[in-house]
Amino acid sequence: MVAASSALSAPALVSKCTVLPEQKSNLGDLKLSVSDLPMLSCHYIQKGCLFTRPPFPIDYLISLLKKSLSQTLSHFPPLAGRFTTDSDGYIYITSNDAGVDFIHKNATVWSVRDILSPVHVPENVKSFFALDRTVSYEGHYRPILIVQVTELADGVFIGCAMNHAVADGTSFWNFFNTFAELTKGIKKISKQPEFSRDSVLVSPAVLMIPDGGLKVTFDENEPLSERIFSFSRESILKLKARVNNNKWIDNGHVDAVELLGKQSNDTYWLKKTESNGEISSFQSLSALLWRAVTRARKLHVNKMTTFRMAVNCRHRLNPKLDPLYFGNAIQSIPTYASAGDVLSKDLRWCAEQLNKNVNAHDDKTVRRFVEDWESNPRVFPLGNFDGASITMGSSPRFPMYDNDFGWGRPLAVRSGKANKFDGKISAFPGREGGGTVDLEVILAPETMAGIESDHEFMQYVS
Repeated sequence: MVAASSALSAPALVSKCTVLPEQKSNLGDLKLSVSDLPMLSCHYIQKGCLFTRPPFPIDYLISLLKKSLSQTLSHFPPLAGRFTTDSDGYIYITSNDAGVDFIHKNATVWSVRDILSPVHVPENVKSFFALDRTVSYEGHYRPILIVQVTELADGVFIGCAMNHAVADGTSFWNFFNTFAELTKGIKKISKQPEFSRDSVLVSPAVLMIPDGGLKVTFDENEPLSERIFSFSRESILKLKARVNNNKWIDNGHVDAVELLGKQSNDTYWLKKTESNGEISSFQSLSALLWRAVTRARKLHVNKMTTFRMAVNCRHRLNPKLDPLYFGNAIQSIPTYASAGDVLSKDLRWCAEQLNKNVNAHDDKTVRRFVEDWESNPRVFPLGNFDGASITMGSSPRFPMYDNDFGWGRPLAVRSGKANKFDGKISAFPGREGGGTVDLEVILAPETMAGIESDHEFMQYVS
C-alpha cells in the first residue's frame, strides 16, 4: 500500500511550457465528423504508460521529450491546433500551430511499487494527468493535447490528455507510439496518420450547442472502485473453449477442456475456433463480465440490462477508411437482455448475443447509425442511467505496449479520472502479449465487492 505520507502528497510542479510543432502546418481545417461531434461532451482521453527510470538524468529526459514531441506534432498537426466554429455552426479543427502544453512534475515520494501493488488502482494515479474533468468542447480555447511527465523514485510516468472529439483510441495510440519512436531516435516514423475527410462520416448535419457549452452526461462525483483484472492466455483459451464447446462442459466447469488441452496444444485450439468463425476470446470475456456484474448488482429478473461495446468502423465501411485515419471512427453497439436471461441462460448464450451484434455491424449498419444521428444530432450519453448498463471501451488490440522511448517497454498502462462511471470498462492488452488481456473495471464499491467474490468470474482471473 502507499504510505500515508506519500498518499497525502500531490506531485509538485517542476515546470510547464508550450511546445510548438517543429514544422509549420499546411493542413487545412478538418471538419468534425458524426463520430467526432458526439464526443464533445466527453472528457479528454487520459491515458499513459509507467516506465522504469531512464539511465540518464531527468533534465536530459525532459529536454529530449520536448524535442521529440515537437517533431511528433509536425506529423499530427491537428493536436497542436484549436477548435473553431463557423457562422453555420460547423465545428472544425484548425491546425494553427498554437501548440500543446508540456508539464513536468515530481512525485519521488512514490515508487513503481506504490502504483502497481495495491489491489485497487490507487487515487494517486489520477494526478499523473492534466485537464482533469475537462470536456472536449473546451478545445476551442484549451490545448487539444497536454503531455505530463511525472518523476517517481524509481520510475517515470508519461501521461497524455487528448481531446476525445479529435481522436479515438486508434488515433491516440498511433500518436503515443510515434512519440516514442522519435524519442528513441528513429528517423522515419512507421505509421503516418491519414487526415482525409471524404467519407460518409462527414455530414452536413449541425450539432446545436446549448448556451453555456456542453457538460458530461454522468455524475462525476459518484463513489467508484477501480481495479485491473488480468487474464492469462491460458485462462482466456479455457474460457473461449467453454463458450464455443459447451457440449464438453459439465455445470460450467472446464475439466473436460483441461483434459483436451493435454491432447492438443493451445495454438491448434486457437486456430481451430477462429477458423470456424466461432465466438471470439474477447466476446467470451465480455459475456463473463456481463454475467458477473449483473449478478453483483442484484437486479430484478425483469430488469433490462445493456452491454455497450465500442467498435472500430474503419474496416467496416465500404470503401474502407485508411487503418490510420486520424479522428474518431467508432460507433457504440448496444446489446440488450433481461437480468433473468443473462443469469439463467448459459455463458454461451450471453456471448452469442454480443457476437451477433458485432458481426452484423457492417457498412449498411454504420450508415444507418450515421443517418439516425443526422436525424437527431446529439452528444454521446455516457453513463449508467438505469443502474443496469455496462460500457466497454478501448481494445486489447491497441498497441499500448509497442512503445519504447529509449530505455525499455512500459511496465503498465493506466488512465486518469476521465469518463469514469459505474459500469465503465476499458480493455487493454496484457503486458506479456500473446493474447493476454487486462480489463480496467470501474464499478460502484458494492458491485466491485460482488464480482471479486464471484467464483465464475474470478476463476479466470490471473
